[in-house]
Formats: sequence, structure tokens, C-alpha cells
Amino acid sequence: MKLDNKSLLLYLVTDRSWLGDQSLISQVEKSLIEGVTFLQLREKNLDNESFLNLAIEMKDLACRYDVPFVINDNIDIAIKSDADGVHIGQDDMPIEEARKIIGKDKILGVSAGTVEEAILAEQLGADYLGVGAIFSTNTKKDAQNISFETLKNICESVDIPVVAIGGINKENILSLEGSGIDGVSVISAILAQKNIAKATYELKDICERIFKHD
Repeated sequence: MKLDNKSLLLYLVTDRSWLGDQSLISQVEKSLIEGVTFLQLREKNLDNESFLNLAIEMKDLACRYDVPFVINDNIDIAIKSDADGVHIGQDDMPIEEARKIIGKDKILGVSAGTVEEAILAEQLGADYLGVGAIFSTNTKKDAQNISFETLKNICESVDIPVVAIGGINKENILSLEGSGIDGVSVISAILAQKNIAKATYELKDICERIFKHD
């Protein structure tokens, strides 16, 4: 699947810890119906077989809504599930190695926290950047916050799309206007809300107003 920067407008990362007794598939589908444009499956505590089965199911769901689907960190699961790509962090597999394994036609997302990391990631084959953490987040307690100025500088330094990540919600998202990002990546701003459909609709509406795509 070819990456369009418009598809990064509202990027959902999964986290089953927010869902209680609800199924991840059913809750993610609610968000897809209301406008999530990109989906990442992030699983740290599942065994490989369960992870793969979930990835295959999630891939089918994403296909039904014509939304790009990537796996966080695990390239083996990404390949076996025929995901559209993979997202890796700075401490995961080297970027050039990841690109070589998944091939030129799959999406490669890379986390970056500095201009230097961003430029290098683009040079080594990244298709988009996830930049953060922008605000404090419970998901990655050790993440250092990135300033608005750094975020803007990163956007100005690369030609590939940039999505902001980390602690973003409908209360603080407006402060990112003018940064140059193509969209935002969220977890709890959707999955931790009592009404996932409503939360998604409201976030999508804000994103469409403040992140302009040609």
C-alpha cells in the first residue's frame, strides 16, 4: 500500500489495557467507522501465536475500511500477517535492515525525537516519522517531551510525512497547529473514552480543520 500523507491525519495505536471486557476488534472498528485513517497494532504482552492471529484479524478489519495497517516493532509478525508495514523505534532493529527485510513496497515508520534522527531515518528509507513524546504520556513513562520548536524543525528538515505522538488529546491538540505535522497518533484519546465513536468523530473533525493537506 502506497503511503498518502492524508492517511496519517488520525493515526490510532492499539492498547488493550483500556478496553476492560470489550474486544479490541470491536472497539477499533468503532473508531474506523468514525474516521481513523491509519492503524498500528501495538502488543507487548502477547505470545507469538496470539499476536499473529490478532494481527491477521486486524489486517482484515483495516482492509475493509481501506486504512493502512502496520505492526509495532515486530517485523516477523508484520510479514506473516501481510500487514502494510511496520513501525520501529530508535532502539529497535536498524532502519536499513528493517527496510531490506520488508522490501521497498511496504510502509516503514520510524520514531524520531531530534532533527538528526529524523534526517537519518529519511535517508535510510523511512516512509514517515512518528515524533514525540509531545506531551506527557502513561504509555511510555520514560519518554522525553519534544518541544513545539523541535517538532516544527523536524517537519521543515524532511520531505516525508510527520505524525506527532505522545499524550495528545482533544484538549491539547490545537496547540500543534502550525507545526507542519500531517496528523496525530493517539491511544487513550480514543480507546480510553466511554464513547469511542464520539471521541473519534470529534478528534477527526479537529484534525481536518487544523492539519491542511494539499
